[in-house]
Amino acid sequence: MIFPIGDDQVKGGAYPYITYLFIGFNVLIFLFEASLPMDALERFIYEYGSIPQEIQQGQDLFTLLTSTFLHGGWMHLIGNMLFLWVFGDNIEATVGSVVFLLFYLGGGLFASLAHTFFNLGSNIPSVGASGSISAILGAYLIMFPRSRIKLLVIFFFRSFRVAAIYFLGFWIVQQLFSGIGSMGPDTAASAGVAWWAHIGGFVFGVAVGLLFRMRYPIMLQIDKEHLY
Repeated sequence: MIFPIGDDQVKGGAYPYITYLFIGFNVLIFLFEASLPMDALERFIYEYGSIPQEIQQGQDLFTLLTSTFLHGGWMHLIGNMLFLWVFGDNIEATVGSVVFLLFYLGGGLFASLAHTFFNLGSNIPSVGASGSISAILGAYLIMFPRSRIKLLVIFFFRSFRVAAIYFLGFWIVQQLFSGIGSMGPDTAASAGVAWWAHIGGFVFGVAVGLLFRMRYPIMLQIDKEHLY
């Protein structure tokens, strides 16, 4: 397995307070989930997870956002937070904390709506920050295509670097193939991965990333001495 563990850093800019705040908040929510008995956890997930059938009926619309702060397991949480830690700070450093906060929430909302659209009638709750993270990845691809991503190969425990355009390009192609392959009633949800939330979030991120690229041209100033 291959995981991103670092990238080229933007020189100067805003300190990524919101990125770290979201990481901490997601961890705290998951620790609360882990403390619940199984029956209480199930009720919690069904209350605050996003259920397409209910969203269709205009019910519990708040879950379009609350679901983005819930996770289904430790690996689900760790994977999402790792991607947020690696890719979120450069965007926040460039656009500022307030804009990044709105962008993160907007990405999660759009991703939840995309999942609902492609899973009409499903009564299975969707949870996870993957939609918001996917929006970050989409914006990162547009804003920092040449940034070097440091990847760790778990099997060999060795790392190498690759341009963001290749890593994230491969990532979204993989999501598209999986999303198309999952088409059908409840298929994506029952497989445990909301592929269309990933795709929807990424599309949102690309669109907003194009706006960011026009608004914040200084973002191309990358500090290549601080790749970690």
